[in-house]
Amino acid sequence: MLIGDVRDRDVIVLDDEIVSGGSILELLRHLREHKARSIRIACTHGIFAGSATQRLAAEPDVLEIVCTDTVPIPAEKRVPKLTVLSIAPALAEAMRRINTGESVSALFHSEPTVQDNARPALRA
Repeated sequence: MLIGDVRDRDVIVLDDEIVSGGSILELLRHLREHKARSIRIACTHGIFAGSATQRLAAEPDVLEIVCTDTVPIPAEKRVPKLTVLSIAPALAEAMRRINTGESVSALFHSEPTVQDNARPALRA
């Protein structure tokens, strides 16, 4: 089920993890039925079992697949449409905050707190 109108719109699909890609492929079918213009897929944990990256990248209306490096992705599973973002800056900032006694939870707020105004927060 889709909520909202995706006709002639660019869609970003967000998921916590992609394993086989089956649920994403099913969602792509619904987005096509509702005439989405283009689709970008993003997830936190790209497990990408089997040929998941190849199957997703083969979809012509999928422009990009983005994930973090929380799970290593072997070279043979990396496809041109795949972008892997490092979580190292977020981890480094969390460790710095722990070391200096600053709020770690503030990393996950969209509005900076008074304490955060002294140093720009890294948004995860």
